Amino acid sequence: MGLLSIIRKIKQKEKEMRILMVGLDNSGKTTIVLKINDEDTSVISPTLGFNIKTITYQKYTLNIWDVGGQKTIRSYWRNYFEQTDGLVWVVDSSDLRRLDDCRYELHNLLKEEVLNLEAMDNSRHWRIVGCSAYTGDGILEGFDWLVQDVASRIYMLD
Repeated sequence: MGLLSIIRKIKQKEKEMRILMVGLDNSGKTTIVLKINDEDTSVISPTLGFNIKTITYQKYTLNIWDVGGQKTIRSYWRNYFEQTDGLVWVVDSSDLRRLDDCRYELHNLLKEEVLNLEAMDNSRHWRIVGCSAYTGDGILEGFDWLVQDVASRIYMLD
């Protein structure tokens, strides 16, 4: 039995997913994580390094890695990719001044050799979901899609 098969069997038993939240600083990553768990979002500090939030979502346990987006931290994002099942790229579309920076950082992220995305061009699973970290609108729709997509790829049918 190969290592990938063993990992899949372990994950099937645990129904656990590792989700990585990345994006520029002040884009709403931490707010989204708190909103999805119905927590207070009135006072949020910048994430220096990372926060891990474990929540039950549908029938799965999500370990959400909320990684800081400050310019000085971005070069460390690659250290969080290993064993990640899904990635959420958060964009503050109301911050028009930083959309070019956002595009640049996303392109750099997609070029990371550890993701090996160039080999997956035709099979990459992605979706853009409009949402509001402030109101919570659209967040559950996005996570519903993400969780179902990840589950369809890493868990065998019951």
